[in-house]
Amino acid sequence: MNNTVTLAMGSGGVQTSELIDNIFKKNFSNPLLTSDDAAVIDFEGGRIAMTTDGFIVSPYEFAGGNIGKLSICGAVNDLACMGAEPLYLTCSFVIEEGFPLEKLEIIAGSMAETAKKAGVVIVAGDTKVAGKGQVDGVFITTTGVGRIADGISTSGAFARPGDKIIVTGDIGRHGCTILLSRESFGIDADVTSDCAPLWKNVKACLDAAKDIHVIRDATRGGVGTVLYEIASQSNVGIMLDSSKIPVADGVKGTCSLLGLEPLYLACEGRLVISAPADEADKIVEVLRAMPDSENAAVIGEVTDSDPGKVIMLTAIGAKTLLARPGGELLPRIC
Repeated sequence: MNNTVTLAMGSGGVQTSELIDNIFKKNFSNPLLTSDDAAVIDFEGGRIAMTTDGFIVSPYEFAGGNIGKLSICGAVNDLACMGAEPLYLTCSFVIEEGFPLEKLEIIAGSMAETAKKAGVVIVAGDTKVAGKGQVDGVFITTTGVGRIADGISTSGAFARPGDKIIVTGDIGRHGCTILLSRESFGIDADVTSDCAPLWKNVKACLDAAKDIHVIRDATRGGVGTVLYEIASQSNVGIMLDSSKIPVADGVKGTCSLLGLEPLYLACEGRLVISAPADEADKIVEVLRAMPDSENAAVIGEVTDSDPGKVIMLTAIGAKTLLARPGGELLPRIC
């Protein structure tokens, strides 16, 4: 590990994991500290999930949303991954001196609209103004609390051989959208961020199939990184079928031109689910009937071979290791 913090340490790949393990896990270790999207806390009245997330996306406005919408979706979806109904959020703003108030109004309005859609209430917050150049426009941190229903227990450590791997829609759209809004490549691609709150989709799945083992939010590092985290936490292998992975034409074309792997592009409205094979078709059917998950699909399965690895079945029937990326993942979304 380097002696100083690098941008790669914040990209969601191997260096991020090393930073967390070597600094934060070492110093913050306790029975409740989690590698999942939110902590599960038992108390006398039941169980709650709690999460926090920071958002520093640039540009702060993009096709399909802005940093305000993103900050609500990120917290809500992290809670939903633990089977928790989102109840309350707090938010913290760090705003750069000179930031337009009309833009701040738009961001706050998006947060209010998205919170209402997600059924969550913003109950407290904090505001700081930083000097010109000390931050890039506006940074937002949201913290959320949700209630977990009885009988629901999900974790990246619960995947089992024989499980099917499901994604709740086409992948890589958010990362591709940020890339195209930030850089001029001369690419004419109609791509919009998948940013969306997904608690209602998760609840519908849990109502239809109680035995869901893993739900993970495929944000930084995309679906590929999440699958590696699941494989490591559960000590299992994962076999993907490349022909079953849904990728929008605009994302596919952009990745082909720029040499990017859609599995490692960030999503902000897509979940990865591991569930028993006899529940998979039911889960996909439920998801496809709901907004923001119409393209849900089974893309692979959990195996007892090659623990800790993700293997790809190619279009010609060959098996190849899905390489885990090192260095900084591009495009950088936060």
